Amino acid sequence: METIEDLKRKITSTEDLKSVVRTMKALAAVKIRQFEKAVEALKDYHRTIEMGLQAVLRNRADITIGARAGSKNLVGAVVFGSDQGMCGQINDQIVSHAMTEMNQLPDVEKENRFVVAVGQRVYTRMQEEGQKVEAYVQVPGSVTGIIPKVHSLLSHIDSWQRERNVEQIFLYYNRQVSASRYEPCTVHLLPVDKQWLERIGKRKWPGKSLPLFTMDWDPLFSALIRQYLFVSLHRAFAESLASENASRLTSMQGAEKNISEQLDSLLSRFHQQRQMAITGELLDIVAGFEVLGGDN
Repeated sequence: METIEDLKRKITSTEDLKSVVRTMKALAAVKIRQFEKAVEALKDYHRTIEMGLQAVLRNRADITIGARAGSKNLVGAVVFGSDQGMCGQINDQIVSHAMTEMNQLPDVEKENRFVVAVGQRVYTRMQEEGQKVEAYVQVPGSVTGIIPKVHSLLSHIDSWQRERNVEQIFLYYNRQVSASRYEPCTVHLLPVDKQWLERIGKRKWPGKSLPLFTMDWDPLFSALIRQYLFVSLHRAFAESLASENASRLTSMQGAEKNISEQLDSLLSRFHQQRQMAITGELLDIVAGFEVLGGDN
């Protein structure tokens, strides 16, 4: 049977755990907003890049993308997840989505898929699914930590194209669809969609002054495509991190509810035990008085 001291220790431990969960919940809420703001800022940056492409592609009859000729049977993939736990099924879902998508690629064998995992949890889950992962990238802890990780992924992509003749590059990550919901998505990063570029080139320029450029077309176009790759990877990081923290917030809300219920149960048992102890002491006192009265 539990003693009052046992219950006191359990109540103290439960209150400490509840405090930790509240702190994690608050941190997740703050981080969600930071990454959501980063996603919004990237939308503006992406529009700027599109306007740059519109300027260089305007009135250009034929668009030749200066990408390296590669093999369609070789695929590079970046799968975004988390390093930390307590974020629901976010890693299981994105790994399941990535494996399903890659398995459906025509004429691409498993050994011809080169995978980089962003997050230790995804790295482990991909290997459990039988998919070899050649590199692991740590998840950044803040918005400012995203840029170095983007450069790291760009280096991997350059290496795939230069050393292994990889043509197709895919990104798999979770993105928010509401404050508390997210869904896995796929981005076909490379080769760049030629029809998308043609649509951009045919857009009407938003203004009376038409844009001009003085540098050579090829290096300018290549620089803009490089920026397109940069912003696509940056957005994948930001959306994945926002989804991770949204999932963690939901998990912490559930944990806080369970802990509160457990704490209520402990307090109820504590008060019951304490009342029983007090009642027992009072009965002992009454019995003592009765014994003394009988002796008199």
